[in-house]
Amino acid sequence: MCERGIGWLSLCLLLGVLAGCGGSGGSDSGGENPGGENPGGEVPDPEGQGRVFTVAPGEDATQAMVDAMIQLKPKDVLKFECGFFELDQGLLIQVTEDVTIEGCGMDKTVLSFRDSVNVTGLEALNVRGITVKDLTIVDSPGDAFKLKGVKWGTLSKVRAIWSGGGEPITATNYSGRLHVACTAPPLNEGDPTPDYEPSSSSGRYGIYPVESEYILVEDSESIGASDAGIYVGQTDTTIIRNSRAAYNVMGFEIENVRGGEYDNNIAECNTGGFLIYDLENITRYGDTSVMVNNVARNNNTYNFAHSGLVSMVPRGVGFITLGYDNIEVYDNVFEDHSTAAILYISYELIDGPGQTADKKLDPYTEGLRIHDNVIRNSGYSLPPPDLEAALNGDVQTLLPMMIGLKNLPTINDPSELLGSLDNLFNLGRGAHIIWDGLLDDLDADCPYPVDANGDPVPADANGKPIHTNQHPNPACHYNAYKFDDQGQRKLPQWGSCIHDNQFDEDSVPYLNFHGTDGLEVVMALAEQDLSLLDPAELLEVIQGLLNLPSDRKLEDHDCQARFGKLLAPLPRVTIPPFEPSGEHDPAVSEEYVKFLCEAETAQNAINRPALAVDCPRLDQYNLFADPANPRSLPHEGGVPFALNTKLFSDYATKYRVAFIPPGEQAVYQDGQGGANPNGAIEFPLGTVLAKTFAFTDEEQGTEQLVETRLLIKRENSSGNAYWAGLPYIWDEDGVARLAMGGGARAVSWHYRDVDSGAVISGDTERYNIPNANQCITCHGNDDQATGSPPIGPKPRNLNLAYRPESTFMGDQGQGGFPRVNQLQYWVEQGLLAGAPQLQIDSRGVATNVPRLPHWNVAGDGGEAAHSPADIEQRLRAYMEVNCQHCHNDKGAASNTGYYLDHFRDVDAGYGICKKPTATGGGSCGRQHVVVPGNSAASIVTCRMEAEHDPQRMMPPIARSVADDEAVALLRQWIDTVVDDSYTNAGACQ
Repeated sequence: MCERGIGWLSLCLLLGVLAGCGGSGGSDSGGENPGGENPGGEVPDPEGQGRVFTVAPGEDATQAMVDAMIQLKPKDVLKFECGFFELDQGLLIQVTEDVTIEGCGMDKTVLSFRDSVNVTGLEALNVRGITVKDLTIVDSPGDAFKLKGVKWGTLSKVRAIWSGGGEPITATNYSGRLHVACTAPPLNEGDPTPDYEPSSSSGRYGIYPVESEYILVEDSESIGASDAGIYVGQTDTTIIRNSRAAYNVMGFEIENVRGGEYDNNIAECNTGGFLIYDLENITRYGDTSVMVNNVARNNNTYNFAHSGLVSMVPRGVGFITLGYDNIEVYDNVFEDHSTAAILYISYELIDGPGQTADKKLDPYTEGLRIHDNVIRNSGYSLPPPDLEAALNGDVQTLLPMMIGLKNLPTINDPSELLGSLDNLFNLGRGAHIIWDGLLDDLDADCPYPVDANGDPVPADANGKPIHTNQHPNPACHYNAYKFDDQGQRKLPQWGSCIHDNQFDEDSVPYLNFHGTDGLEVVMALAEQDLSLLDPAELLEVIQGLLNLPSDRKLEDHDCQARFGKLLAPLPRVTIPPFEPSGEHDPAVSEEYVKFLCEAETAQNAINRPALAVDCPRLDQYNLFADPANPRSLPHEGGVPFALNTKLFSDYATKYRVAFIPPGEQAVYQDGQGGANPNGAIEFPLGTVLAKTFAFTDEEQGTEQLVETRLLIKRENSSGNAYWAGLPYIWDEDGVARLAMGGGARAVSWHYRDVDSGAVISGDTERYNIPNANQCITCHGNDDQATGSPPIGPKPRNLNLAYRPESTFMGDQGQGGFPRVNQLQYWVEQGLLAGAPQLQIDSRGVATNVPRLPHWNVAGDGGEAAHSPADIEQRLRAYMEVNCQHCHNDKGAASNTGYYLDHFRDVDAGYGICKKPTATGGGSCGRQHVVVPGNSAASIVTCRMEAEHDPQRMMPPIARSVADDEAVALLRQWIDTVVDDSYTNAGACQ
């Protein structure tokens, strides 16, 4: 065992067994375990083997699933037997590799999450190598299958389905509900539908790999998602093949993907069939995807999405692209689409010329090649506009009608007038292929973009900038790479080629509708814009009217005839074989855990060898003077600490202690002005951070201990550090037992807040104690050690004089600890290295290093109390502590592009007029995260005040009630502070 790595060797030395780790017999335990004894006998082998965890249907299925999922190690299998499972928690796999989740068939193993308290059915985060196969997920509140941060992920023979507007899918009827035909989709809400009734209350995405690499989705299906059925986003190298999507808003989506492929799929009875595009203001931008051998038919279901870009998709489209370069669409069949088989548009159509807020995003699709497809029966029934939405400023709903209105004879070229009279026969109709006709002109004055250090961002072989969310938003969109030295567009490279397609004569082959030219008056009326009364504006309107009619010049895309060449074929996607990392150790045997945790330990010493494993009881680590009271004094110089602003957990009182190994030091590490927003103090190996959650009732003079969570910094067999997160639940006998599967308690509280002085009281029937994998969801960040690294102990949040959150202990135990500046105390005790010389004021605050204010104390950050600056400063402190651990560019919500660290500017990245990445019920039917001056229209307000709705609750873990005081501060900030002067505020219009 000792040969395996530095971490295991150090553990062997701590154990001090005579003949090395594999030796037998007892020995002196050594100085690292004072007074301890080897319980005798041979040291057990720490390694377990690859295992199979089996879950059967029944009342215990959820607990059995959770118990298994938190243990999964390399080569383990979590197997669901045949049957219908009613699960009230989501299946969450975290930070492991080479694992399998399987059932016994799509029609035989059905997991229902209808009553789940979690938003996602099956979620894998930061996993290297996972296969999910042979099962169906029913009625997940949000996404059914989600992979994030996965490298090598396979979803094979899986189905996501929602009950929709019909009766719920249950154990008694599921066998007859899983197979959904596509015969007569509802064109409008309320239309009869014999096969399936879609519903906006369904979850967002059926199958959703995001921010991942080497993803294969095959032989799978999604039915009824209120956003997208099978959706791969922000991912490198992905194949979606042999799969089906029906009755979703969008059937299939490739979004911000580098190297995507649709192969041999069927999209039917969705609003739209296939989509390839880039979305703005998220982590990265895509390029190069292939669509081959697919069938898109009868995608004519009305749009039932809540908000976001997908809510703008008109029903009756087979394929859509916008803002994405290098696509090849060939050997596909498109049939029976009421708007168009193919819709080729740009963000200019949606936002207006030059108005796309994200200047890193190229608004136009270029390098598009469409060839050798069969296209039938398109554009026969354009969807009517939503007049109420149009009057409220949603002009996109008018676009299909506008396309139909523009089927007029050409009036700006007399030579074409007679030949275009037959356009009148297509008035009010679409076509097989529709293009908005929009391309950008050279912006010769726009410089090449630079990163935050002023250095040029990377470029691809064509000179196109390769942007990420690490780069600042430029002032303009750089596009010189599309043009030659004379300012002429490089064609066909930055254009499109359409050739050798088989168009049925039932529809017009092609329409270029020239954007909104000629419809300025209609658009202005919809937006209630009277500026067109200006004479100069009227002149532009008249010029636009001359360009009103669509043209049918498909020859404009005949690249062979125009340029003597075609766009080159794009490469098919290949996924390389799986490569294990070796970073994840096999499971530790129960015998080895018992050997370490039951060792005798000196009265005042921590059982440090046992810190390498997960002990069944908290007292086995011997952290506190009173094993039954984690508020008592800590052993081995443990240091109690408090935070300026804390994570809200149903008004729980928290007791925190840092146990730094004797003779070791933590290293001071701050946010570096925004360069290191996730960085907490760097703790040495062997550190334990303990946080106890209690509920205080000052009227009754009681305090109920509920849970203690440990973060232990360990080292794996490869010598790499990781943080283990262990939840312990206190029972009525005063014993805290390991509860890796989490739990729930009924609790109440009544106390005066020690910071604000406000009296807070309330109760909840279900305070949720997170399971071990949920701990990683919040704590895990890609720029930190793996596992559950600390969130709270950042210098800016530790910069205060220590004071417990509760007066319950008086001056006893941790209540009697010195009330001095915490950072200074750690320095003086030799526990913290690298800190600057601190200047402490009369409040016990270091004035020369950053500090977060108490979010609920007006003026605490130094601004005038209740001033706009004070409100924003306190709100930002709350959002950093409660939301930023996920909402940062390395966290669990990195794919949203909504980031809340203390240092960044308040702009689109902070939610100002930012469109949601994912919609579903979580968007609350609203269009932007923060709407200046209007908290009632802002998504973030709805999310923070939500209770009992897993689609909307944010944060989603460790709370069951809303933080009413924080919601009030958020509303005050949006309604009275955020205005049109904020960057990106105009994007809400």
